[in-house]
Amino acid sequence: MKIVLIGRGRMGRLIEETARAGGDEIVAAFGHDDLGKLAGLGKVADVVIDFSRPGALPNLCAYVRRTGTPLLSGTTGYTAAQKAELESLGTYAPVLWSANFSLGVAVLVRALQTVSGVLKPDFDIEITETHHNQKADAPSGTAKLLVEAIDPAHTLTPVYGREGNCGKRGKDEIGVHALRGGTVAGTHTVHFFGPDEELEFTHRAASRQIFVNGALHMARVLPEKANGVYDLQKILFGE
Repeated sequence: MKIVLIGRGRMGRLIEETARAGGDEIVAAFGHDDLGKLAGLGKVADVVIDFSRPGALPNLCAYVRRTGTPLLSGTTGYTAAQKAELESLGTYAPVLWSANFSLGVAVLVRALQTVSGVLKPDFDIEITETHHNQKADAPSGTAKLLVEAIDPAHTLTPVYGREGNCGKRGKDEIGVHALRGGTVAGTHTVHFFGPDEELEFTHRAASRQIFVNGALHMARVLPEKANGVYDLQKILFGE
């Protein structure tokens, strides 16, 4: 597989290392300092893999529109407008975006979709997420993904931390709390607090390698797809 890689951060470097070790070819790699060079690159790869920052989106979109190269993106921190711009690329190429490419997180999302409707009437729901001290955005893209799995109709109001005399917790709240420190690859816990009982779902990433392996697996699948925007859950669960 030939890859154009966008992003030279920790994830980008690990993707490059893992891809090369698996026999794939990194045709070109760009970081924020030389992203402008993407404008001079033709269609030279099977897929673009993007693990950068939202600021790279204009250059990335221009490249995909011009070349029709399939795009796999794991970049988080997009605004709603930026996410819509990314999804518009489905007209030009197959596009897959996910906040998390871990198989375990995919199963967690499916589990939450199954149980949340039963628990929401009587349980208070809170999410905590922990990441390394270099992570720029909060809450994490994965935390947002979990909120969406729990509340796809957006009937709950996200509360991002609490401070001061904020009053009693409302029944229509879903708390989302971000912790940052050390080298934590990613820990996400969904807490269901009910009358006289509690239920928790926790996913812990021991390293970024699980995200890289999942992303590279999906990157091999994507070029076989027709133009459009694809959902990781639907691909994994054969829907």
